Amino acid sequence: MDAASAADFVGRSRPEYVYNLNIERGLNPRFLLPHFIAADTYESVMRHSPIARALLAAAFLSTIAPRVLAAPPRPDACTRVAFTGMVSLGQEWKTPLGEGWVFRFVPIVPGPFGYTGWDLVVDRDPPSGYPDALLLATPPYSSINEREIGTTFGLRAQDAIGWNPRSFHFLTNPAAFLQGQKLFLALSGQLSAASAKEDPAVAELTRQLADLQAGAAAGELRILDAGLAPGNGDPAPFARNWAEQSSRMSYILVPQSGTNPSPGGELDWIRFSITLWLPSSWKLPPGINAASAPCQQ
Repeated sequence: MDAASAADFVGRSRPEYVYNLNIERGLNPRFLLPHFIAADTYESVMRHSPIARALLAAAFLSTIAPRVLAAPPRPDACTRVAFTGMVSLGQEWKTPLGEGWVFRFVPIVPGPFGYTGWDLVVDRDPPSGYPDALLLATPPYSSINEREIGTTFGLRAQDAIGWNPRSFHFLTNPAAFLQGQKLFLALSGQLSAASAKEDPAVAELTRQLADLQAGAAAGELRILDAGLAPGNGDPAPFARNWAEQSSRMSYILVPQSGTNPSPGGELDWIRFSITLWLPSSWKLPPGINAASAPCQQ
């Protein structure tokens, strides 16, 4: 894999934009991740810290770029399932997938900046903790990402629905999932120093995590309709295409819950469809329609 391909794998978070945004918000952009930081704090801080994201990206680039990922061949036939739903501000939506797995829309914690939206999550039932199987297989981990529909990373509500459709992957093997959690948390701990990208342990953890991702199942989200209070700020440079696409989408304007409009606006609800391509031998719960279909990458 060359450096450009590795950059696509890691993802680019527009650090110059996020850095400027942090300065405007009065945040200190200097940040190093302690190995003992709580998972929810880690995810929240990484939304604002270009330095922390740069460390993670540097580790991936330095370890993945020199090697070719030997991904196992994907099967030709999968079980395709599709379902629709609707989720509202601050609420969770979930449906069982069978074999002890559940698909969830989990509300994003508003925090001091009043974020709105949802993270896509595939987890065990009962939940097995952080990170979930969809996060593990859908990098970049702590940057703008297709699995997060929200007013985070400088996106306005209308930009978030304009990014449509969205693709993602998720682990389906319980043993691989548990191993991936351990690798992810170990890698996070190794990235607690700026020199971590040169640590051989980081290279090995990254290799093992990438190998697990290679066998992940695929999914797609389509936003069919939405209710939102549009942000009154200008779109970020990287979001202009999504802003334009949102103007051609169906959505309803709703009043913002706060007293004043905000640059990011607010996502009040979305109506959506989800398509998943599961292994052909997957045992689905009753009531879910499925069909055999070519697997998606």
